[in-house]
Amino acid sequence: MAMEVTQVLLSAQAVDSTVRKHAEETLKQFQEQNLPAFLISLSGELASEEKPVESRKLAGLILKNELDAKEQHRKFELVQRWISLGMSVKSQIRAFLLQTLSSISPEARSTASQVIAKVAGIELPQKQWPELIGSLLSNVHQVPPHVKQATLETLGYMCEEIVPEVIDQDQVNKILTALVQGMNANEGSTEVRLAATRALYSALGFAQVNFSNDMERDYIMRVVCEATLSPEVKIRQAAYECLVSIGSTYYEKLAPYIQDIFNITSKAVREDEEPVALQAIEFWSSICDEEIDLLDEYGGEVASESDVPCYYFIKQALSALVPMLLETLLKQEEDQDQDEGFWNIAMAGGTCLGLVARTVGDDIVPLIMPFIEENFTKADWRHREAATYAFGSILEGPSPDKLTPIVNVALNFMLTALTKDPNSHVKDTTAWTLGRIFEYLHGSIAGTPIITPENCQQIITVLLRSMKDAPNVAEKACGALYFLAQGFEDAGATSPLTPYLQEIVQSLLNVSHREDAEESRLRTAAYETLNEVVRCSTDETARLVVELVQVIMTELYNSLEAQKLSSDAREKQNDLHGLLCGCLQVIIQKLGASEPTKYALMQCADQIMNLFLRVFACRSATVHEEAMLAIGALAYASGPNFAKYMPDFYKYLEMGLQNFEEYQVCAVTVGVVGDICRALEDKILPYCDGIMTLLLKDLSSNQLHQSVKPPIFSCFGDIALAIGENFEKYLMYAMPMLQSAAELSAHASSADDEIIEYTNLLRNGILEAYSGIFQGFKNSPKTQLLVPYAPHILQFLDNLYLEQDMDDIVIKTAIGVLGDLADTLGNNAGSLIQQSLSSKDFLNECLSSNDPLIKESAEWARLAISRAISG
Repeated sequence: MAMEVTQVLLSAQAVDSTVRKHAEETLKQFQEQNLPAFLISLSGELASEEKPVESRKLAGLILKNELDAKEQHRKFELVQRWISLGMSVKSQIRAFLLQTLSSISPEARSTASQVIAKVAGIELPQKQWPELIGSLLSNVHQVPPHVKQATLETLGYMCEEIVPEVIDQDQVNKILTALVQGMNANEGSTEVRLAATRALYSALGFAQVNFSNDMERDYIMRVVCEATLSPEVKIRQAAYECLVSIGSTYYEKLAPYIQDIFNITSKAVREDEEPVALQAIEFWSSICDEEIDLLDEYGGEVASESDVPCYYFIKQALSALVPMLLETLLKQEEDQDQDEGFWNIAMAGGTCLGLVARTVGDDIVPLIMPFIEENFTKADWRHREAATYAFGSILEGPSPDKLTPIVNVALNFMLTALTKDPNSHVKDTTAWTLGRIFEYLHGSIAGTPIITPENCQQIITVLLRSMKDAPNVAEKACGALYFLAQGFEDAGATSPLTPYLQEIVQSLLNVSHREDAEESRLRTAAYETLNEVVRCSTDETARLVVELVQVIMTELYNSLEAQKLSSDAREKQNDLHGLLCGCLQVIIQKLGASEPTKYALMQCADQIMNLFLRVFACRSATVHEEAMLAIGALAYASGPNFAKYMPDFYKYLEMGLQNFEEYQVCAVTVGVVGDICRALEDKILPYCDGIMTLLLKDLSSNQLHQSVKPPIFSCFGDIALAIGENFEKYLMYAMPMLQSAAELSAHASSADDEIIEYTNLLRNGILEAYSGIFQGFKNSPKTQLLVPYAPHILQFLDNLYLEQDMDDIVIKTAIGVLGDLADTLGNNAGSLIQQSLSSKDFLNECLSSNDPLIKESAEWARLAISRAISG
């Protein structure tokens, strides 16, 4: 049954592309013609010690990809396919895989570990392969260390693939025992200890019961803490990773150990190698995260008797923790600002300091000020940069009252440093800190204003000058200007930025033209800032924004005309198109918001639309998304006049709705259909058959990402509102879809926050559809068509009310639908509403809600219901 695959697997890795393609084709045919034999051949190849390591490794990799995929629908198909294989086939494959764990080849063992975990992820939840864990545990007592190491690695991977409920507690205990024994200092093999420590990290989520038992918890904590002192750097790092995970998973059990943990982490931060020190800092960051969440949840007043008490570990450790973190800030590296993904001990220390500030608020300020004052003016750049970084890190958390006086003193120093400091790192951090000052202490949130008529000009002059500095400094200066503009958003009719706006806009456009604008995301930052400056501008500078339309259109036109041949150049061109379309979108929204400027915008609407259509013709997904959003804004601004663009635009709308691969593009397109419905109203009718067909197809596809489904339902509502009783012919298709989705979404039945959040989005989409349909049919002779659906909709509202897990948005939409139903169906609905289980309770609860929007919807619903009942 099996086939000799060695040569084909080696050819599939050949340098010669003809040989390679032929081999890949052969493998594909074998897979399609006889899947069981194909899988057995691959697992046999992986297990065979005679075979070359390259063919074994590839065999394992292909095997793994036959069991798992990133896309949910594909993963589901692979799981079903494996489950349906015959028992004898699966037994042979499992035997080969377990045999490979004893191989002398580390690559083969490691690959087998991963494949076993994938099989376990499918089979254990189905109560299949019950003997697997027993087999693995008996391997742990084997003499050869390499077998032990591979088995522990397998147990770790397996824990990543399954949820704790799948394994019974007795087996969990045995697995944890094996891992903790493998970590023990008297275990001779370093590889075994490392594998055991890494596997424990994956298994910690299974240890709930064990962490509730003092003796077992003490034992696990002791072994983990001992492993942080191992002579091997990788073991120390893995042990700290375990501590980080314990910190967030078992926060409430940490009190007895926290002093010891502080001692070992502070030693590691000061003396150990960087990978270890980074994890030691990460432990304290994770404790901050836990305490920030707890304090947010309980509104700062955490009662000692509450279920999850906040132990204030950070507050207690503050006087020792802050000096330790401040020391790390002086360990900068020469090139750390150039690389976006760069991470080192100084950055980790500053990030942790920021979290500490958010955890303890004002208490951090007196501990940090001496360090800042002492280092701010020192000769060595490292001290100046560290002092600035420390200051920037603590601006979120403490109260504006505490920080404003200090900022007022520091601001002049910083503006001087940004212009005159000889060191690029210091300038980079200074510009970043200014951005943080403007983000957290400027605008409506602050008490005393930091930006005054006296210093405003100086700040702008310095920032615009810094935009000509090195790309990393210029990018941070753009960021500071972004928050400066944002803080004046509510400044009223006159903004302090008005006199400088022309110069600011010109400087940002100059930045976008810099030769080095690709570096440090500089061009993107310039456009993001330009967008924010436009968004926050006032009527005084409307003329400037109107002029900007032509400027950006010319940029887009020139870019479309440029011939780009290399794929790299094309990609950069696509990025630029995205930025320019995004900028036009903001300008359109701004100018469309008031009549005089809207008139000016409409003069060039044809040219703008023409450019957007040319961008679509370039065929790149991200551009589609930006151009699509901009077209939505143009439709909203143009109103019924947008109809003239539909013949040319419609094919791109269809393409967007069919783009399953890049589901964000699909979701954006669905939103734009809603914008166009609101703009065109019944003028959209000629396109509705095509749009509804695609939307219904999207809903029934299992390939489309689930996040797109809620907006599609709301889009039904937009279409029904636009075309009114003409929606009649779609009812027979749309209503059953809505009903089955409503039944699914009525009961979230999950404790998972993400699932509850998605369920509420889905509910809201369904309710918005019902609302649009009822409002669309109002006052039409065809309202009778909706009567048969009313009992189901009321049943849905009853179920939602009884579940008691709606968020405020869903509550508002749901009570609105109750009103729409009564309003449109009149006395046809009266008796149904009176019979409904919970309408009355739901209405009364909403009438006494603290949320003014819910209350307003409920008042309206009450009127509609009383009219329907008395009618």
